Amino acid sequence: MTDTVDKTPAPSVPPEQIKAIPVRHYGRWVAAAVVIAILVLIGIAFSNAKINYSIIPDYITDGTILSGAWHTLYISVLAMALGLVLGVILAIMRMSSNPVTSTVAWFYVWFFRGTPVLVQLLLWYNIALVFPILNLGFYKDEMNQVMTPFLAALLGLGLNEAAYMSEIVRAGIQSVDEGQTEASHALGMTQGKTLRRVILPQAMRVIVPPTGNEFINMLKTSSLAYVVQFNELIKRATDISSTSLAVVEMYFVASIWYLMLTTVFSIVQYYIERRYARGSSRSLPPTPLQRLRKNLSQWASFRRPEVAR
Repeated sequence: MTDTVDKTPAPSVPPEQIKAIPVRHYGRWVAAAVVIAILVLIGIAFSNAKINYSIIPDYITDGTILSGAWHTLYISVLAMALGLVLGVILAIMRMSSNPVTSTVAWFYVWFFRGTPVLVQLLLWYNIALVFPILNLGFYKDEMNQVMTPFLAALLGLGLNEAAYMSEIVRAGIQSVDEGQTEASHALGMTQGKTLRRVILPQAMRVIVPPTGNEFINMLKTSSLAYVVQFNELIKRATDISSTSLAVVEMYFVASIWYLMLTTVFSIVQYYIERRYARGSSRSLPPTPLQRLRKNLSQWASFRRPEVAR
């Protein structure tokens, strides 16, 4: 007689829960301690320096400083507009099949990107040494009367910016698939209409981000215009420091204004990039206000006590 075998399955024993032990990153703590120590030392050095910090808030809203900030913004916008227009023209010339126009555009970019902005500003300011008289046929005058500090700053900054903008625009145009151009020509669109209505709108997603960066850089590069006696922010701050002897304090005031201007235009640039990202991204990145609301809601839910069940 055979014994019957009990085929009842044994109760399954759940596996033991894995205890995850986080890896300790001692290097991060050391790096954080070093950074904090350096910041503390810098703060101590500035606090012990002979700087009258109490006058800085008064000069931030001073009329002379406000005038310099306005001139900085004014020359930056005009120089950027000049650079953008010339940059588009140079980009089209550079991509042209005409060897003369493409060579001229290449030489322009090569020269203005290869020489310092400061040197270009000084050359325009002293152009009367080369052309004493400006004679356009319908207009004739001494170059010293024509080449004002404003015009020298505008030409020096704008023409230099055009060299960089031409490369940005050219990269944006070349990022558009060639099939778009072929399809436009098949529909009977001219080269100019294809460029305006098909190529450039699609290239803006590539052109806008570096253009915003170039404008923010222009706000700071405009400080070089003080060498041609243009009354921008650094020139105004230097004029005040020469009479009040508050040299470092005026540099702090100018730096605060540059930070405010660049911050405002960085926010504007973010929203412009976000607008042109529509159609290329499935989900748009949250705006700074949306991020703030999300962080506040998370903080509120963290602080809210749990309800006992």
